[in-house]
Amino acid sequence: MNRILATSIATFVAASALFAEDKPAAKPPVATPAPAAPSQFKPLVDSLDLKDGDTLVFLGDSITHQCLYTQYIEDFYYTRYPKVHIHFHNSGVGGDRAKDALTRFDEDVAAYKPKYVTILLGMNDGSYRDYDKATFDTYQQDMSTLLDKIAGIGATAVPIAPTMFDARAKRLKGDVLEPRNTYYNGVLSLYGTWLREQAEVRGLGFADMWSPLNNLTMAARKKTPDFTMIPDGVHPASAGQVVMATALLEDIVPRSQCTQITIDQKDGKLTPTANGGKITEFNGGDSVSFTFAADRLPWVVPPRKETDPKGPANLVTDATEGYKLTHAGHHYSNEKVSVRGLKPGKYDLKIDGTTIGTYQAGQLAFGVELEENNKTPEYQQALKVALLNQDRNNLAYRPLRDQYGQLKGKRRDLAKVDPSSPDYAAKKAAFDEWYTGQKAKVAELLAKAKEFEDQIYQANQPAPHKYEITPAP
Repeated sequence: MNRILATSIATFVAASALFAEDKPAAKPPVATPAPAAPSQFKPLVDSLDLKDGDTLVFLGDSITHQCLYTQYIEDFYYTRYPKVHIHFHNSGVGGDRAKDALTRFDEDVAAYKPKYVTILLGMNDGSYRDYDKATFDTYQQDMSTLLDKIAGIGATAVPIAPTMFDARAKRLKGDVLEPRNTYYNGVLSLYGTWLREQAEVRGLGFADMWSPLNNLTMAARKKTPDFTMIPDGVHPASAGQVVMATALLEDIVPRSQCTQITIDQKDGKLTPTANGGKITEFNGGDSVSFTFAADRLPWVVPPRKETDPKGPANLVTDATEGYKLTHAGHHYSNEKVSVRGLKPGKYDLKIDGTTIGTYQAGQLAFGVELEENNKTPEYQQALKVALLNQDRNNLAYRPLRDQYGQLKGKRRDLAKVDPSSPDYAAKKAAFDEWYTGQKAKVAELLAKAKEFEDQIYQANQPAPHKYEITPAP
């Protein structure tokens, strides 16, 4: 996947002079880590090394609060590593900037003792305007503090470049605001470039979601000018969220094949080998049969469609469309069966007695991929896992994130009250009472999420299946 963050800082500095608005007062230079000498360069974290019992926290704003790209990443781990019990915590709050994440850091990040924390912030930090140095300085300062705090709890940060601002989607809906629409997507590329530099200086992980969203959108618009995956210009729909998930997988998750079954001639007879599982009860001849016990399941994204009657005609929202756009099945699952040495002709491939496809001998010799074949029991099992996790997110984590959104509003309201005013004590007492109730609701929702997690780790255990390759009638 192309990883080019194309717009230069100089362009935005020049743009700010042309489109100056009421700028905040200039701040002192931001204290960021000094560049390392060549002999001190740190290697970047190239993969998430998640072990049994580890926790991954997704920290972010409303795009994380949507519980979609995070859900799809969770689905990948639940199916690819079913024997490794990993915990996931969504820590996204709508409207958040880096400073807001700092406010709730102890209770919403550190309390979960994460091994890794991904950070998707910046969309709000840039204030939806052309480049402004004071605004950018604030972002740098707060994000640097956030990276320090993550290191301080012994976790590894994985900053993520902010996602795409789709100006065309805004214009298609009649939302024309300049210079925002012209410049804001480029402003976000600048924020992402600075963030990547921080990852390099600090030796962190890094993922780029900005480039894939922009590149796939531009490629699609060569044929369909009003194509978009981001109906409101800011929040990717399900298809775009799958693109985001694949970007994170591409940049920071070790790629591995799901399973591969190969049957080939060896010493004059058909002989099986397997990657990602074990073959038993093998019989070879004009027909082939065996039992295969896989170690893992294919990564399946549950269908999820959104409608927007006021949106563009070519709004791409179905999650499975994002899966196709990124060739996610081939790249991140690849459940392959190859059978060589068969006589020419057509053959039925059956699993547990059900025909899941009919193929020419040449196709089988080359290998057929099954990860997107919804007739296989492995696909159906993985779909069950994904639907359970969809319920976990919709019924537990989305409401939990809503609780933290309310908490942010309550804290801001209290902060507006002068502590020396006569009514401050009453307002503080009311906040404390609400906060006690909020923490009880959060605990209840976490318990519900844990119930779903337990169901998922029961449903995601692969089972042996009987395979048959027989001449088609």
